[in-house]
Amino acid sequence: MKKFGLIGTPLKHSFSQEYFKNKFEEENILNSEYNNYEIDKVSGVRSLIKKEKNICGLNVTIPYKEQVIPYLDNTESIAKEIGSVNVINKENKKLIGYNTDYVAFMYSLKLWLPNLEFSSVVLGTGGSSKAIKYALKELNIPSLFVSRTPTNSELSYNELLKGDVIKNNKLIINTTPVGMFPNINSHPSFNFKFLSEEHYVYDLIYNPEITLFLKLSKDNGSKIKNGYDMLVKQAELSWKIWNK
Repeated sequence: MKKFGLIGTPLKHSFSQEYFKNKFEEENILNSEYNNYEIDKVSGVRSLIKKEKNICGLNVTIPYKEQVIPYLDNTESIAKEIGSVNVINKENKKLIGYNTDYVAFMYSLKLWLPNLEFSSVVLGTGGSSKAIKYALKELNIPSLFVSRTPTNSELSYNELLKGDVIKNNKLIINTTPVGMFPNINSHPSFNFKFLSEEHYVYDLIYNPEITLFLKLSKDNGSKIKNGYDMLVKQAELSWKIWNK
């Protein structure tokens, strides 16, 4: 039995296991299973692989996309440049890290936006945000990043609340887990009154389908999108890597 799975914590929000279960059934893929492996520490990935000898590949979610890299034998060049891994493949008994988040995000963004003539504000600077940063650079979309602990090149949430940044950048992207199931009554610090019909608001969260962040954005006239298409695309790309 070939085993695949997802590592992170918590994993209650994730649809990945359901996605692959359906894929295996619909495509008649035999002798394969996909499990959630909720590990308390990222270092547990090594003991997990040792214990579950049939694991062929893993997806990585919060909070381990950056932390997992030192525990891998190698990291593919783009994932290394991004500084974030969301796919692990076992190749000749070695663990190799990849990033499919950035391609999946680019794919979903191109399908959604009327054009790429936007400038953007990205909430969060974690592992997912790093992939989004790389994707936006590839698409030539200027971006500003908002952090709870900003560097010189980043904005604080207090600066964001003043409104000018929101008014002047019509693509808003949330890469933080704030508002994700089960904490559905929360949202990142944001001044929704500065949104308009010209704004496009993308939340990488897909559970719930419409986060409070997206609901309040829509209430203020913006077009909204969740991260489900991105999830599916990165899962498809993961499967290709595991079967190459």
